[in-house]
Amino acid sequence: MSALPREELRGLFLFEHLSEEQLDWVAANAVLEEYEGDSFVIREGDEATCFYVILNGAVRMTRLVSGTEVETNRSDQRGAYFGATQFFVHQEAEHRYGASVQALSDLTLLALPAAEFSVEFRRWFPMATHLLEGMYLGWRNSDTVIGSRRRLLALGELSAGLTHELNNPAAAAVRATSALRERVAGMRHKLAFLAKKDIEPELLYQLIDVQERLVKQVAQAEKLTAMQQADREDEISDWFDEREIDGGWDLADIYVRAGLTTADLDHVLEQVGDTFIDGAVRWLAYALETEMLMGEIEDSTTRISALVGKAKQYSQMDRAPHQWVDVHDGLDSTLVMLSGKIGGGVRVVKEYDRSLPKIPAYPAELNQVWTNIIDNALGAMKGEGTLTLRTWGENDQVRVEIGDTGPGIPADIKPRIFEPFFTTKPVGEGTGLGLDISWKIVVERHQGDLRVESEPGNTRFEVCLPTVEQASL
Repeated sequence: MSALPREELRGLFLFEHLSEEQLDWVAANAVLEEYEGDSFVIREGDEATCFYVILNGAVRMTRLVSGTEVETNRSDQRGAYFGATQFFVHQEAEHRYGASVQALSDLTLLALPAAEFSVEFRRWFPMATHLLEGMYLGWRNSDTVIGSRRRLLALGELSAGLTHELNNPAAAAVRATSALRERVAGMRHKLAFLAKKDIEPELLYQLIDVQERLVKQVAQAEKLTAMQQADREDEISDWFDEREIDGGWDLADIYVRAGLTTADLDHVLEQVGDTFIDGAVRWLAYALETEMLMGEIEDSTTRISALVGKAKQYSQMDRAPHQWVDVHDGLDSTLVMLSGKIGGGVRVVKEYDRSLPKIPAYPAELNQVWTNIIDNALGAMKGEGTLTLRTWGENDQVRVEIGDTGPGIPADIKPRIFEPFFTTKPVGEGTGLGLDISWKIVVERHQGDLRVESEPGNTRFEVCLPTVEQASL
């Protein structure tokens, strides 16, 4: 098809300042291409042969990341462009499309041949071409080096925090397993001891029945204060002393932690009698402690599973890149990943509105936003203060506020905090990209808003995210 006339070309923002000669060249070399909805215009990795300009319709741009299709942009803006956008850069290897573009509706495009356009563009703007080429190559090289270094540092910090959190329940499970082995061996020994005393089968059956009943009580054991526990240990220890049972104090601790009282011991005595009470209470102590150790192992392994689940949620492993999400899941998983940095001097306050609806979002990217903001807050507080996470709904938006009690952001710096490469951290400690990336994710990617209010002792970052799908993501 023939291209647009000169007057219509000048109506596109890319070409509005071209000369008559330049517009004539575009009109002579460009062609109009039409695509049906859902059809592909270009595919990532193919040779970049054309520079495309949208005239009518909408497109979506995607990239493959670890085999998963990730949507990076949508647009229906007349004049927006894609395809061989680096046509002006000299490269030894041929240019390849860096993304796939698919029509979301019937689509009309203006297509310029990249090779010919590159030659003409260099003739039209020789100095600008050199500047653009130098800027592009310099930015790409520095971004590759800095970005890789920053990701490695962030991954190291997050891994250290997660490893620290996993180590505690894992170590508890190992200790409990070792103790459990000893207690099971002790139970076998006590059972053999009781058997040697020619205990009646009916009496042994009653003892096992008592054991099962007492073991079931362990799960319902009430939480005692230190004073209540000490008083109950004294009572049970006195009960053992009155019946001349050695080591009563050590046994008392087990029975109290299991939630038992002297009334339970009286029932045991009724069942087995004075002759076998010594061996019976010791055997029961092993059974009770075994049950508590198994509970500790279960709690530890459950916590490990929960931590792994949070890490998986944070990384969005095995999940679609764009989905309907609960912002609280991302906030909580980010806190888990940063727990190693939070430390004992920082109090975390959550003021969540759990009734908030799910929102359409790229959760892995939002987790990056939470990480950047929370990490900056922790750095500002230097290990002492209060970190507050608050959520609420307003005007068809989910609002997330992350506040800290650090020294605040100076008024002269505040207007620049979202600028790329701007940082107040010492050389080597920050790249100045965290808040810039967060801004792009929230504002450009999710069509939301990111703002900050700050004064000494009260800095609040507010993230506003729409609750409905936007026309352009």
